[in-house]
Amino acid sequence: MADRYGAARKPNRRRSRWQVWTFTAIALVVSGVAAYVGYQNLAGAPIDAQRVTYEERPGDAVQITIDVSRNEPDREGVCIVRARNRSGQESGRKEILVAPGLERVSTVIQSIGRPVTADVYGCSYDVPRYLSSP
Repeated sequence: MADRYGAARKPNRRRSRWQVWTFTAIALVVSGVAAYVGYQNLAGAPIDAQRVTYEERPGDAVQITIDVSRNEPDREGVCIVRARNRSGQESGRKEILVAPGLERVSTVIQSIGRPVTADVYGCSYDVPRYLSSP
């Protein structure tokens, strides 16, 4: 059989070790990048808000009070709050400016139709120009 197919080659240990080290280095780099991206996307938000209370108001409106927590209390932020109707669809939305130092904010959201609840959609430090304080 050796005449037909040739002699069996001996495994080259240097080549195998080189391949193992290269694969290990690539795997470590890829794992590090994946961990960094995951941390950036899944870590706690720098500014966040939770609903404290909501109360229906006359004229298809709802008042919502939120508590804002942020990692930089001296920066202004913006939170988006929304009203929802009976089917759970958004029926009103409002952006509210959260001034530096404030932790609790209340506002009234005008709704299309009767609102049954209100909640916080999200918060950010990227305050639009039309909403910033002068």
